[in-house]
Amino acid sequence: MDTTEVKNGESIAYLRKMVLGMIPYQSSDTVPGKYLALDCEMVGIGLEGSESSLARVSIVNFKGAVVLDVYVRQRERVVDYRTQWSGVREGDLGEEAQPFNEVQKTVADLIKDRILVGHAIQNDLKALFLSHPASHTRDTQSLAHRHKLVKSRRPALRVLVLQELGIAIQEGEHDSVTDARATMALFRLHKKQWESGFMSLRVPKSKSSVSRVHSESNLSAHTPAQASSPGKRRSISATSHRSSSRNSSPTLSDASSLLPVPKSTAPRDKKPQIVDESTGKRRRSGISSGISTVIRRAGEMKVVAQRGAVGGGKAVDRLKTKEKWWATFGGGPETSKGM
Repeated sequence: MDTTEVKNGESIAYLRKMVLGMIPYQSSDTVPGKYLALDCEMVGIGLEGSESSLARVSIVNFKGAVVLDVYVRQRERVVDYRTQWSGVREGDLGEEAQPFNEVQKTVADLIKDRILVGHAIQNDLKALFLSHPASHTRDTQSLAHRHKLVKSRRPALRVLVLQELGIAIQEGEHDSVTDARATMALFRLHKKQWESGFMSLRVPKSKSSVSRVHSESNLSAHTPAQASSPGKRRSISATSHRSSSRNSSPTLSDASSLLPVPKSTAPRDKKPQIVDESTGKRRRSGISSGISTVIRRAGEMKVVAQRGAVGGGKAVDRLKTKEKWWATFGGGPETSKGM
């Protein structure tokens, strides 16, 4: 028991005495503080006592001083007190035991905004019908495996205490106060290493990020809209082009330089269509159809093609020559106009 060994800044002798309840505490030592260790004991109810019911709740602080130790009044008949494991007897659950709702509220108020330490802590929280933030929960069972103190994923508390502190617990009846102190002793012994993994989860926002957001908001508020982003410049250019096109008639060369603009959801008026007498096909007005200009020269017809946007803006250049074209109209040269 008496040893001068110090591990990770903690006296092994002091932690051993704390677990075994050999340290006298003053009333001032029972202040909850930042860290609390929780342990619960159960009794059996229901068919053959197969269902577990919360019977005792113990909470100790970082020093191992008892902050809460109460028995819970049962609402159903206890079939198995499980004394050989729980240490609970029939007399413990008499009139002095507190109703479950009161115990639950007391525990919830105590652990709020505090670091809660426990061994397989989710079982105790489940019995209390409570939850606790993961960032404020330290489970010695999972932490011991994560940091490779043992190979087992679910090491027993007595195994860890024997290995790390060199003392035996839970050899007979369990005691929730002793178990809570043992859990806190393990946590204190490895606190520096175990807490390092949780500190990285609570990194505050860097000043550079705040400054960058602030500067971006000032930039958008005080600089011209054209300098905001490439996407916005495109939208603004298209808007200004549409605005200027209302005052001047757009040409074919202007149309090729228009930037793409979002399609309007409003219904568009259909443009009137006309019938091309030479081809018999319909075409929209206002668009060059490429109809050739006919020039009569010394008994031959020359077709001078106009360049226009036909078939999606493709230029057309045609040249056709046909002699005595008027003969196809049935009148011959005598009836042809101009002959």
